[in-house]
Amino acid sequence: MSIPLSGQTVDLEHGGYTASLASIGASLRSLRFEGRDLVVPFDADEVRPAFRGATLVPWPNRIADGRYTFDGEEFQVDLSEPGRGNALHGFGAWLDFAVSQQTASSVRLSATIEARSGFPFRLLIDVDFWLDDSGLHQRVTATNTGSRPAPYGTGPHPYLVAGPGRVSDWSLELPAAEVLEVTDDRLLPTGLADVAVSGDGVFDFRAPRVIESTFIDHAFTGLSRDADGVATVRVVTDAGTGVSMTWGSELPWVQIHTADQPDPEFDRLGLAVEPMTCPPDAFNSGTDLIVIEPGAQSSAEWTISAI
Repeated sequence: MSIPLSGQTVDLEHGGYTASLASIGASLRSLRFEGRDLVVPFDADEVRPAFRGATLVPWPNRIADGRYTFDGEEFQVDLSEPGRGNALHGFGAWLDFAVSQQTASSVRLSATIEARSGFPFRLLIDVDFWLDDSGLHQRVTATNTGSRPAPYGTGPHPYLVAGPGRVSDWSLELPAAEVLEVTDDRLLPTGLADVAVSGDGVFDFRAPRVIESTFIDHAFTGLSRDADGVATVRVVTDAGTGVSMTWGSELPWVQIHTADQPDPEFDRLGLAVEPMTCPPDAFNSGTDLIVIEPGAQSSAEWTISAI
């Protein structure tokens, strides 16, 4: 039996929810509630488009020039975003994860990031997915199985779908007080700004409003949270259907991207909502960068739910 281009397929089901996962990148290939897409899907026998649904480890977002200094030593990783001169979204997106545990509504996918030039650290990555009445949960746990401390960050890369239409038609509720402003050419950070001020308030979605033609490919922080420390982003159609994403305090950042593409067929199909443990270029700035000691672990968790 041939293996699909996206790797082994794992299907989960619970109540009105169904999810399909691809082993390459521990990727969320599809998520539906009562037959309605909650994320932009892709076919099993298709090379995953960009990072759609991938698990991002050992860093989310960008490292400028692929170069960073850690523990007094300078490292260089390959540029996976050569047009902008950056290393994008880590190594895990193209690893083939193995199924280590599975039930009808849950699965654990596991892979090892082996030490390599530019990243001489070994991390075991366990990615748990499970469905229940509240939606699809995902937890990423990194264990340092090497002999030296390792820099680390993580996050997911789903493109949320509110319902009929495209990104410009949907309302976004984003409870973030600050936006990380970036350069136009390389999308590298230049500094934090109040969302009410930056771009004359174009990034202020604390009160839900229609996205319209607004271009967003920025990281946000200063998130409002409930009493349990949970932040919630909602994307909704004018009919009231939609999708939400929630996460805890271990993820103080979220990247939002309107998925603008030059081809009209693929332009703004879904809204990327990427909660992150650290901001872009954290391997250089050190901002919220996690350091995992040998034998220690770091975990982060998020949930996608139908509205």
